[in-house]
Amino acid sequence: MQDFIKEFMAQKKFAVVGATDNPEKYGHQILNNLRNRGYEVYPVNPRLEAIEGMKCYATLSELPGKVDVVDFVVPPVATEAILKECLALGLVRIWLQPGSESEAAIKFCQENNLKVVHDVCVMLN
Repeated sequence: MQDFIKEFMAQKKFAVVGATDNPEKYGHQILNNLRNRGYEVYPVNPRLEAIEGMKCYATLSELPGKVDVVDFVVPPVATEAILKECLALGLVRIWLQPGSESEAAIKFCQENNLKVVHDVCVMLN
């Protein structure tokens, strides 16, 4: 998995699924952490229109272009549903933040040749 982490962190564009405007939540902290480190970041949350001046997208399909890494900060049941969208869109680098992963999600990634990082926080890399 260390090779995947290195590969993922060398990319430029991240989508943060579960991004939020609540500064106390990881979806906000991860969004800002990546942005402050120079990544192009796209927040994905169907309940918000913008976060700190950044347009928020309801789904991955609505992003203005293809992202390199999809970072999940949502409950496992949401992760499992959205992974199907990743597959359909050809988004192959999946980062499952602690708490967003499940055995089913990890298995889905492996069975569909999606590169997956799990049980590791993106902010620590």
